[in-house]
Amino acid sequence: MTRADILLPQALDEAALYRNNPRVLLRAFARLKPGIGIAQAVAALQPWFQDSLRFVPPQFRAEVSLRVRSLRDRQIEDARVGAWVLLGAVLAVLLLACTNVANLWLARSAARRREFAVRAALGATRMRLARQMLTESALVGVLGGIAGIGVAYLFLRAFVAIAPDGIARLQQASLDLRVLGFTAVVSLLSGILFGLAPAVGRSSPESLTGRNSQSVTRGMFRQVFVAAQIAASIMLLAGAGLLLRTLWKIQAIPLGVETQQIVVGHISLAEHRYPDVARQLQFLSELENRLSRIPEINSLAFSDTLPPSGGTQATFFASIEVPGHAHPAKGTGGMVDWRMVTPNYFKALGIPIERGRGFTEEDRAPTENPVILSATLARKLFPDEDPLGKTLQFSAFDRKGPARTIVGIAGDVKNDGLLKSSGPEFYIPWKNDSQIWVRRSYVIFRTQVSTATVIPWVREEIAALDPTVPVEFSTMNERVSKLTQRQRFNAMLVSLFAGIAVLLAALGIYGVVSFLVVQRTQEIGVRLALGATPAKVMKMVFANVAQWTVAGALLGLAGAWFCTKALESLLFEVKAHDPLLFSLSLAVLLAAAFLATWFPARRAMRVDPMVALRYE
Repeated sequence: MTRADILLPQALDEAALYRNNPRVLLRAFARLKPGIGIAQAVAALQPWFQDSLRFVPPQFRAEVSLRVRSLRDRQIEDARVGAWVLLGAVLAVLLLACTNVANLWLARSAARRREFAVRAALGATRMRLARQMLTESALVGVLGGIAGIGVAYLFLRAFVAIAPDGIARLQQASLDLRVLGFTAVVSLLSGILFGLAPAVGRSSPESLTGRNSQSVTRGMFRQVFVAAQIAASIMLLAGAGLLLRTLWKIQAIPLGVETQQIVVGHISLAEHRYPDVARQLQFLSELENRLSRIPEINSLAFSDTLPPSGGTQATFFASIEVPGHAHPAKGTGGMVDWRMVTPNYFKALGIPIERGRGFTEEDRAPTENPVILSATLARKLFPDEDPLGKTLQFSAFDRKGPARTIVGIAGDVKNDGLLKSSGPEFYIPWKNDSQIWVRRSYVIFRTQVSTATVIPWVREEIAALDPTVPVEFSTMNERVSKLTQRQRFNAMLVSLFAGIAVLLAALGIYGVVSFLVVQRTQEIGVRLALGATPAKVMKMVFANVAQWTVAGALLGLAGAWFCTKALESLLFEVKAHDPLLFSLSLAVLLAAAFLATWFPARRAMRVDPMVALRYE
């Protein structure tokens, strides 16, 4: 679905802005003149910035800074590392595919040695044979590239469809001329390289007799290729394991709220229909009365913001005054979140009241001014005493309003995503005579029946009051799940590439071992005829595979040790050099190598000595 934006001119009327919303934020965007960089722009803005500091209270000036950055950096800064990691995974899979094809091509050239010897005996020059091999391999590379473009298009559409929102320019991703050109060059070069090693080989006269003269150099090539596959597979498995464990850690983070059977509706009241606070509150009060009569709703609450990613109102810690206490903050003291809630808010979201009590309907009276603190804010303001019954005064939203009495201490709740720690927060009761702007609000309800059944009833009640009011419903599970979409997407892609890598490595090992068994059929027959047991033959095959498997595994572990450092910014409570994950990656790869070797080794055990001695 294509999104549409409506752009309106920004009227910079300072009086109107502060009258409607004193906490409005303005962002400035500018196009730099040719030849002007970020550093020069910062230097040019410094005089104006220093002049603007005179409007900032002296104790806060040290915490105000000037920052200029490009729009591109602002769009992609959190996706840059993930993009590089995925590019590395793609290149690793490309390497695995190329080494597999190279191994198959070497095996094919070995099987055609007699053909090449015959051609050479009939007068074909080495250049003619090389040209034939390169032509065939280049043709295979080009055809593979064409097929790969078709598969890439299907995968790209699938990845774009399942990708989370917020990845800059992902919807614009396409197979443009740059991608097609890169694919064509890689396909052609891969084809040439595949055919180069067989092409430079010399046909020996022994090949005309049908004898299986082995090439040590080509055998070494095949073993090196498989060792490289094993190394790349371990690196991808280690990276995928780190991202999957990070995802598991993130999903296990306590939010401070419950998520099961909770539905949230986001209501936006148009300014032209509800131009003042009184009309907004009248609509929401009538809606609260209507929804409270629905029997399937167990707990109903309203709030102006919602955790864990709904944004909050905020004030400086330094703006909170406790009578008789010296303020501990230096400068602003950081930000303190706050929100207006109805009495059932804590029950609806399952937020525990650790001490004291929650809000009641009596607290919504004009003469009552209670406040509930989060546990973190209570510890900051009253580190050595019980805060219940104490009074506070805030100067951020009510401009030195009345003193508020602390009636309860609530559990901490995540308000800024999952990865940041729970910050200080306080709650004030939602009053129908409040002067605080509530154009946007959330209706929260807990139900034991299907959400698909209850949501239409709630929509009907809203439409009965005003059919033009837009409302967007979601469950708390869906809201929390969106916070892990980026990590889930990265982990899924890297895991997919790791799975492909293990499969390619296993196929490479299987192909090489099968070819070696066929090449050594006569040798195996002689060994069996001289008394070697099938178990010794299998041991011989496994010993041969173990040499380059161990070499590839050691190289892969060393590579994973360095490469996983690049993932550190994507990890959460997981060490980049996790011995357990490295061990599991090694175990998975060794298991795949064992299975890939087992079947050719069993065929070698069952070789009939008489048949093997007459082989070729």
